Amino acid sequence: MGAATAGGLAMALVLSACSGDDLGGGGDGGGGDTDADCADYEQYGTFEGETVEISSTISDQEADQLEESWADFVGCTGITIEHNGTNEFESQIFVQVEGGNAPNLAIFPQPGLLQRMQEGDYLVPAGEAAMDAASANYTEDWLTYGNIDGEQFGIPVMGSVKSYVWYSPSAFEENGYEVPTTWSEMMDLTDQIVADQGEGSAKPWCFGIESGGATGWPATDFLEDMVLREAGPDVYDQWVNHEIPFDDPQIVASLERVGEILQNPDYVNGGIGDPRSIATTAWSDAGLQIPEGNCFMFRAASFFEAQLPDDVEVGPDGDVFAFYLPADTADEQPLLVAGDYLAAFDDNEATQAVQAYLASPEWANSRVSIGGVVSPNQGVDPQNASSDVLRLTLELMQDEDAVARFDGSDLMPSSVGAGTFWTEMTSWIDGQVEAEDALTAVEESWPQD
Repeated sequence: MGAATAGGLAMALVLSACSGDDLGGGGDGGGGDTDADCADYEQYGTFEGETVEISSTISDQEADQLEESWADFVGCTGITIEHNGTNEFESQIFVQVEGGNAPNLAIFPQPGLLQRMQEGDYLVPAGEAAMDAASANYTEDWLTYGNIDGEQFGIPVMGSVKSYVWYSPSAFEENGYEVPTTWSEMMDLTDQIVADQGEGSAKPWCFGIESGGATGWPATDFLEDMVLREAGPDVYDQWVNHEIPFDDPQIVASLERVGEILQNPDYVNGGIGDPRSIATTAWSDAGLQIPEGNCFMFRAASFFEAQLPDDVEVGPDGDVFAFYLPADTADEQPLLVAGDYLAAFDDNEATQAVQAYLASPEWANSRVSIGGVVSPNQGVDPQNASSDVLRLTLELMQDEDAVARFDGSDLMPSSVGAGTFWTEMTSWIDGQVEAEDALTAVEESWPQD
C-alpha cells in the first residue's frame, strides 16, 4: 500500500514575484510576501502570469504544508501553482487526460499508475534541468521506478520506509532487552519475552491487518519485507515482475517464516486475542498496544507515527520508538519503501521550472523542514527532519549499504496487488488456507498476457 495520504481538497496558491506586492491566493499555505533571496531562484527563470497545475492525492494539513514548501519559489518566479488534491485521484486523472484537460504535473502515489499513464502516451519525459537534479540527488534504486523503457518520466519527491519494528524503549530498558540487529537476535528476544512474561497478558508481538476495503495490506508488506531478507532483492524483483511464479518455493518459505511470528499463539496478539484476531484488528490499533504495555514489538512503516496519540512521546528515550527490521546478518540492509513520483504532461517552460525545483535538494529540505514527511533526495539534511523516526528514516535512505525496493503490491497489476494478494493474506492469517495454497490462489489470479 502506498504512502500518500488520501483526502479531498482543491487549493490554489496565487503568488507574484519578489516585488513585495500582496500575494493573496486560494490556498492558506503559501500566500504572503516572501523574504527569500530571489537570487537563489534565478536559475528557474521568471514567469509572470504563468500557471502550473499539479494534481495529487495530498490533502488537508499535508496539502497546506506542500504549498508552504514552494512559497518562496513561486514568490520569486511569479508562477501561480494551483494544487488539486483528491482521494479520487486515480479515477479523476484518467478522466482529465482522456478529456484533453490534463494538469501540467501530477504526483503519483504508485509507479504502476504512472506507468499506465505513460502507456497511454500522456506523459512527457522529465526535462533536462529536472534530470540534472534527479541524477545528482537520487539513487538508482529510487529512480528506476520512474524509469520506463529507458526514459525517466517520474521523479521520487517523497517517500517512506516500511521496514520498521516499533517498540517501547522504556519497556526494553526495564526488562533489560537490547534492540536486535539480526533476525536471529530478534527471534531470541521474542522467546525471551515469552519466558519472562509467563502467563501474563503481554505478548512479544501485536499485529493487525484490518483496513476497510484494503484489509490485508499489512500482511503483504510483512511478506515483501521477508522476501527481501530471505530470498534477496533479485528474487524480489523477479517475483514482483512475475518472472517467477507467485507461489515459487522461495516465496512460500518467506511466508511461512512470517507465519512463525504471526501464527504463533505464544507470540501474538498482545492485548487483543489469539492469532486469528489479527484479521479483524485495525492495523494501527494493534500498534497502540505498545504504549499500553500489552506487547513489545509491532512491525509497521514510518508513517505509523502519525497514528499515535499526541500525548505519546516518540523517540529513543520516549514511550514509543522504532528500530530497523533486521535481516539475517547485520551487514545486510534491504529497505521496503513507498513513495510519490512527480511526472509531467507537457514540456512548457513553466512546467519544467516547477518540475526542476521539486527535484532539487532545496525543495526537499524545505518540505522536510516543515514536517511530517521525508524525501529520498540524498541532498536532504537529516537534521531537518521533524521527528526522531523521520530522522532515522532519512539516515536509512541515505545509507550507502541500503538496498531499496518499492512496495511490491503497488507494482503488481491492481487486480492482484490490491485484490487477491490482500484477500488471500487475510484468508491465510485467519487460518482458512495454508501458505502455499494462498500464494497459489494469487498465482492463478494473475492476469494473462
